Amino acid sequence: MKLQDIDVAVIGAGPAGMAAAIRAREAGAENVIIMERAEELGGLLHQCVHNGFGLLYFNEDLTGPEYGNRFIEKVMDTGVKPLLETMVVKLTEDRQIGAVNAKEGFITFRPKSVVLAMGCRERSRGALNIPGSRPSGVLTAGTAQRFVNVEGFLPGKRIVILGSGDIGMIMARRLTLEGAKVEAVVEILPYIGGLIRNEVQCLHDFDIPLYLQHTVTQIHGEERVTAVTIAKVDADRNPVPGTQRKIQCDSLLLSAGLIPENELSLMAGIRLDPVTGGAVVDETRQTNIAGVFAGGNVLHVHDLVDNVSWESELAGESAAKFAMERDLGEKGTINLKAGTNIRYIVPQTISGQRDTTLYMRVNEPQENVRIKIGDIMTKTVRAVKPSEMIKIELSSEKLQKVNKETKEIIVSCEKRGGK
Repeated sequence: MKLQDIDVAVIGAGPAGMAAAIRAREAGAENVIIMERAEELGGLLHQCVHNGFGLLYFNEDLTGPEYGNRFIEKVMDTGVKPLLETMVVKLTEDRQIGAVNAKEGFITFRPKSVVLAMGCRERSRGALNIPGSRPSGVLTAGTAQRFVNVEGFLPGKRIVILGSGDIGMIMARRLTLEGAKVEAVVEILPYIGGLIRNEVQCLHDFDIPLYLQHTVTQIHGEERVTAVTIAKVDADRNPVPGTQRKIQCDSLLLSAGLIPENELSLMAGIRLDPVTGGAVVDETRQTNIAGVFAGGNVLHVHDLVDNVSWESELAGESAAKFAMERDLGEKGTINLKAGTNIRYIVPQTISGQRDTTLYMRVNEPQENVRIKIGDIMTKTVRAVKPSEMIKIELSSEKLQKVNKETKEIIVSCEKRGGK
């Protein structure tokens, strides 16, 4: 069994992992590796052939492969060592990593710091508890995306999509362009689960029916899906009797949310936030285990890849400083607590000593609101939606308003005027 000492180990080579590794190298870490179980760098970017990537990070409108290629080239140029087709199977509390691949067998790494960048996975049918038989033709939107954009297969000709996540709406457009008929996009909530731009560009522009406050109550078919039954739901998300209607189709795509991939985190004893599904971190993106950092969708699900890259760069830079035994400063001791209409905030703790970027989501849509961060600042926002992340920069000057005895700051989203 081989044991290798390295400076920074990054687990996952998607946009988060590549950004973290590049920044760790630029921050001075000498020996930086990325471990990736797939056969290429880039994560899922290669199957996202639509545009909309890099609008903030590069000020350009790129496709997923174009965005990924820019980071892949930089990984190679900066001297980061990629270990592809390498599956990480163990992460311990003392930062030892066990990985396996076909070439070297089982390898043990002893990094000075670790960046978690494993991304997220899609919520499957089993998590949704949809009644019915188990025919072929039921698949997640991401799987359908790979079939169409990478493998060149069309998963069906008449399709219903359950959930209005971004991948689902993008696939509604993609499948329509490939000649399939998208019969309906069905969403259990009274608002869409993805970005407004995708609702407009993917559904409205292609006249694809959208049924809000509806869900699939039955899947029909034995060997292959033949139809689904949808029904309107009440305020408690229970189907309303008498509102059922049957839609003939041969495929059901699921786009019902993403779950951070944190099995390795649990193995290492990292504390997870029950709301985000990711680690509890401070503003350096360090977890409760010293020297273990997290960034991107493994920490919390983002709606824009640009923010994934920026957040992961912060994690990578912090990991490099830790590996070089540089002082990261005071660890987060002030808890950020979700108040009125705030679902979660990342980071969950701050020190109040350095510039901090807060990411948060609301529980429900509201217009004409103000985001209040304790007594530090108030920001006026025209409209907020659960599907669109709110990003607020807090400078160290603003944080000087925090009393040294402060242990908790409440973040709230309130209607202006207090109404």
